[in-house]
Amino acid sequence: MEKDLVKTCIETLGLTVGYKDNTLFQGLSLNLNAGELVCFMGPNGVGKSTLIRTLAGLQSPLSGQIAYKTSESQNPDDLPRHLAVVLTDRITAGNMTAADVISFGRYPYLNWTAQLSSNDDDILNQVLAKIRIEHLKNKKLHELSDGQVQMVMIARAVVQDTPIILLDEPTAHLDLNNRLEIMDLLKQLAHNSNKAILVSTHELDLAIQTADIIWLAGPDKKITTGIPEDLILDGTFDSIFQFKGFDLKTGRVHHEPHRGVSINLRGMGHEYLWTKNALERNGFIISEHNAAHLVNIDQGDGNLQWTLNGEIKFSSLQRLLQFLESKVH
Repeated sequence: MEKDLVKTCIETLGLTVGYKDNTLFQGLSLNLNAGELVCFMGPNGVGKSTLIRTLAGLQSPLSGQIAYKTSESQNPDDLPRHLAVVLTDRITAGNMTAADVISFGRYPYLNWTAQLSSNDDDILNQVLAKIRIEHLKNKKLHELSDGQVQMVMIARAVVQDTPIILLDEPTAHLDLNNRLEIMDLLKQLAHNSNKAILVSTHELDLAIQTADIIWLAGPDKKITTGIPEDLILDGTFDSIFQFKGFDLKTGRVHHEPHRGVSINLRGMGHEYLWTKNALERNGFIISEHNAAHLVNIDQGDGNLQWTLNGEIKFSSLQRLLQFLESKVH
C-alpha cells in the first residue's frame, strides 16, 4: 500500500495507559490504518487488554490523546458507528439466543423504535453465513461452548459494520480449525472491506503468518511496530519473549541430540521435513558426514516408505524409529 494512500483510523499522541498507581504504557504514538490486520502481542500481564479497552473508549488514558480519524466528531456517543470491540468478559445473558446477541451489533443504526429492519436481518444472516455459524442462530447462549460464544461475539462485532474493530484474544477458546478460520476472516475483512482491525493475541505462529503489522509490547512500557519478518530478523521478538529452546528464525524447537547417532537422510518435500523432525525429536543427528545410517524416503507406486541402509524397509516412521532405538540400546 502506497504511503500517501494509507488512511489512519486511530492515531495516538503521547498516550499513557494504565491505572493511577500503575503505568503500563507510556508516550505511545501509534497508527491503526485502514486495510491492515494488526496483531498486538507481548508477555502475559504487560497490559494488552488495558490498551484495547483504552482505545475502545471504555477506559480513560492517564495522559495523551486518542484521535478517531473515521469521524469528524470525537463525541463518545458517536463511537459505536465507527468502532466495534470484542472483549474477554463473559456474557451472562444465558437465555438470549445467538441471533439476539449478534443483533445488538445493529443497535447503533436503529431509530427510537429499536426495531430491526429487513436490511438489518439480511446483514445478520450474511454474517452468520460468512462465519459459518448459521446452525447456532436459534440456540441459547447457555447451550453453547466457550468457543461458540466467542464466535457469536465476533459475529456481533462484524454485524456492527464499523471501519474499526478491536478484539482482545478472540481465538482464546477456539480449536485449531476455528482459530485459523477466524484469523483468515479478519484478514479478509481488513483487506477486502478496508477495515482497521487490531487483535491482541498469544497465537505467535498465526500472527506471524497473517498479520500485516505487529505491535510488540516490551518491558520498557513502549510498543515496537513493524512487519512480522522485520521483527523476527532484527531480534525484537527474541529480546522480548526470550524463547527457551525455540528458534523463531527457523520456526523450530531445539532438540537435544542425546543419542549421539548421525543419520544421512535423503528425500524431498514435506516428507523429508517431517522425517527430519521425527528423527531430531527422538535425539538423532541429521548429517551427511560420518553418518552411522542412511535413510531414504521412497514414494514408489504412491506408497510412502523408508529404507534403512539400502536393505530394511518400513511402512511408517514409528517403526523406523523403534528399530533405530533398539540398535542404539
